[in-house]
Amino acid sequence: MLRFPFLAAHAASPAWRSALERCVDVLQRERQAVARAAGEVVEFPLGWCYFTDHYADAAEAILAELQHRLPGTSWVGTVGMGIAASGVEYFDEPALALMLAPLPRSSFRLFSGRQPLHPGEGGFVPHTALVHADGSTPDLQELLPELAARTATGYLFGGLSSSRSRALQIADAVLEGGLSGVAFAEDVGVVSRVTQGCRPIGPQRRISRADSNLVITLDGQPALACALQDLGLANDRPVEEMAQALGTTLVGLSRLADQTAVAGRFGPDTVVRHIVGMDPRSRVLAIADAVEVGTQLAFSRRDPQAAMADLQRIATEIRDDVGRYGQRIAGALYASCVGRGGAHFGAPAAELRAIREVLGELPLVGFFAGGEIARDRLYGYTGVLTVFTMEAAGESGRDAGGPN
Repeated sequence: MLRFPFLAAHAASPAWRSALERCVDVLQRERQAVARAAGEVVEFPLGWCYFTDHYADAAEAILAELQHRLPGTSWVGTVGMGIAASGVEYFDEPALALMLAPLPRSSFRLFSGRQPLHPGEGGFVPHTALVHADGSTPDLQELLPELAARTATGYLFGGLSSSRSRALQIADAVLEGGLSGVAFAEDVGVVSRVTQGCRPIGPQRRISRADSNLVITLDGQPALACALQDLGLANDRPVEEMAQALGTTLVGLSRLADQTAVAGRFGPDTVVRHIVGMDPRSRVLAIADAVEVGTQLAFSRRDPQAAMADLQRIATEIRDDVGRYGQRIAGALYASCVGRGGAHFGAPAAELRAIREVLGELPLVGFFAGGEIARDRLYGYTGVLTVFTMEAAGESGRDAGGPN
């Protein structure tokens, strides 16, 4: 169990060296403050680095500078069109965010295509894992369950890089393509939740006939007819009007019946996908994912108000779960869909401020992803909030708090 909190810093600047310098200076001062309060040297062997794609071409130089300025720290991270910190987001501007964790080296393992994760190797048993991935990786949907199966819980969390240039990751090296990240042992307390960004607008229906990504029938009825019915549109509407309505409609897919969809929101096992085409003659819909007969499907729309309420709900659940076991939060990661960043919620950084209102000021970093990873699945329009737990203040004979 951790005794000390994580340390985090963030900065924006047209020059990456300036932003990095400011962040490292903050981290160094906080490390010294922790050591003074603890009366001992506290090591921070694991670090996160997230930066916007304005710095993508400097990724190798950024990592080299971090390794020089903070030796002995292993670095993971990725690039995003936006990045997150406690109560703050940097969207479409040059910025970076760093976080350090005082985890024992025996409690984590970095992995990538260069250093695959092998359960049990060296006595290390992966319990959970943070994953960064390139969305163009072939068979990504199959690779995630394979990676999840290498952990004791099957639980992954993270997201896909988002960039208008290089879609890269960091795992003690700058990588392009595939998967990378860090696995955690059982003694690293992790609490994670998924928040959905869409609201069902119709009943759950069963896919009764499908072919690859084509939904042919729902509950034995033509799929397009069901979509128009749930959208409140007549079957004889002009094709252009149908296409316009479907262009703003998504589908929520779940392997089993999602009881929460009846209450007006999707549960964590539902993944949301775009409708990418239709055939008005055969009444077939094309979905941006392969589908199978028996899958539950509900048509949906993006809903900022419902999404914000759901984010507040999961943050409250996390806070209550941590407190129930007499622990507190050491640090947090947040991966949110790039489509939720900026002014989607009515004001910049609305998500991050909502999290801070519930969980308080805490070390937090993250990024806006091209797809979000939770359990063994790839999501869209969601947020994945993960916290690491530590001993409550005074439990180890001293206050484990450290600086803010």
